Amino acid sequence: MFLTITTTGSPERPATDLGYLLHKHPEKSQAFSTSYGKAHVLYPEADAERCTAALLLEVDAVALVRRGKGKGRGGAPDAALAQYVNDRPYAASSLLAVALSGVFSSAMRGVCNARPERAAQPLPLRIEVPALPARGGPELVRRLFEPLGWAVTAEPVALDVQFPEWGDSRYVRLVLESEALTLAEALRHLYVLLPVLDDAKHYWVSSDEVDKLLRAGEGWLPDHPEQKLITSRYLSRRWSLTREAMERLELVRLAEADDSEVEAIDNAVADESEAEEKPTPLAVQRRDAIIAALKASGAARVLDLGCGQGQLVQALLKDPAFTEIVGVDVSMRALTIAGRRLKLDRMGERQASRVKLFQGSLAYTDNRLKGYDAAVLSEVIEHLDLPRLPALEYAVFGSARPRTVLVTTPNVEYNVRWESLPAGHVRHGDHRFEWTREEFRAWATAVAERHGYGVEFVPVGPDDPEVGPPTQMAVFDMKTADMNTADMNTGTRSNPNDEKKEAKAA
Repeated sequence: MFLTITTTGSPERPATDLGYLLHKHPEKSQAFSTSYGKAHVLYPEADAERCTAALLLEVDAVALVRRGKGKGRGGAPDAALAQYVNDRPYAASSLLAVALSGVFSSAMRGVCNARPERAAQPLPLRIEVPALPARGGPELVRRLFEPLGWAVTAEPVALDVQFPEWGDSRYVRLVLESEALTLAEALRHLYVLLPVLDDAKHYWVSSDEVDKLLRAGEGWLPDHPEQKLITSRYLSRRWSLTREAMERLELVRLAEADDSEVEAIDNAVADESEAEEKPTPLAVQRRDAIIAALKASGAARVLDLGCGQGQLVQALLKDPAFTEIVGVDVSMRALTIAGRRLKLDRMGERQASRVKLFQGSLAYTDNRLKGYDAAVLSEVIEHLDLPRLPALEYAVFGSARPRTVLVTTPNVEYNVRWESLPAGHVRHGDHRFEWTREEFRAWATAVAERHGYGVEFVPVGPDDPEVGPPTQMAVFDMKTADMNTADMNTGTRSNPNDEKKEAKAA
């Protein structure tokens, strides 16, 4: 996936100022990791008269499937293959738009401390995208970009140059030229319109996408003749989100026409409502519930099994009651990100002694996991195939045997309350299953009975009277008699024959 931005200049106003505006030095080639691949920024040419910055996006097809909006397991074989064999690595799309906002975020906001006057001035710009999906053809490309001040060249790409009778593909080679726009305006146009032309997004579209659209569309979207089409496609045709965006855009248009602020127009609601707090994200509610349960159990030494990027480990480190925190994950990439999040390389010696990160698979027993007060499996079990759950069960409850185990998992019954989640879809493309409350209780109760634990169930998030909470949590506590046996045997079961039988079953 490839895009170039070119500008021209003079000795007095050198074209290489583009490097300042993009915050990327023309003499360097830089790479940036994304959740679905790697973005490279380089300059094929850079002198006072002409400067070109190129953004090359290498897409990891496997990472894209894992982080995308898949339907989970059980899809048709051809559909499963299409997740890996497609045009995502080559054709400009929402992937490229997200890379633009991540790599050139300051430039998109028009921020440049080194050249503030250049950031605010129009530049001679030429933008080229060699392969752009255009659902609507070259005509739609022109209808979207020309009202914004671009001279548009949209050349259809033939399906096969050897067989011209086959006609054109849905792709175009796009060239945009303008001398009336700032770089920030150009980047915001691309950020919105690339996924609009592709008419698809690689991630779930939720209510925060409306805010993103309005921020990127500030100054041009309210008066665009194709406003409705842009809004609908950008929001993946979610009618409720589209309606919200259109209403807010109309307020902006009315405020501009009246030369007033939006708040002055949208004043029908009393001031008290403006003080209402935004709802706490479910991930935060889940971490708070876990920490509360750990503190109630008196745990000081805690395992975060399947720690991912370290959000829970980071939260636990803030509380001195937790004297040792260990994050375990099978993914070295996740552990690397967790290390950066925790700033392990800059952490003081005393704080660093409280935390450890290491690689491990929960499908196998691991002596490093023995002897801890508590273990947390937060949103982990649903990522395993069901036949592998007994192995995880034995590794945690049969071998490691912490005094307390917390397990959280989605409540599939609550999915009907997620407006952006199509019926029949799981919440994440990598979920192998999602359980009802009854299914989770049956599994947790059986695990507790097999391994000498008691178990209680705690709702996390708003507890809907019809479908329950969005997240369900099981709190396992080792029974007192079994605790004494476990302590005498360094955290292992007292009957070796039972252990061998369970290992064989796992």
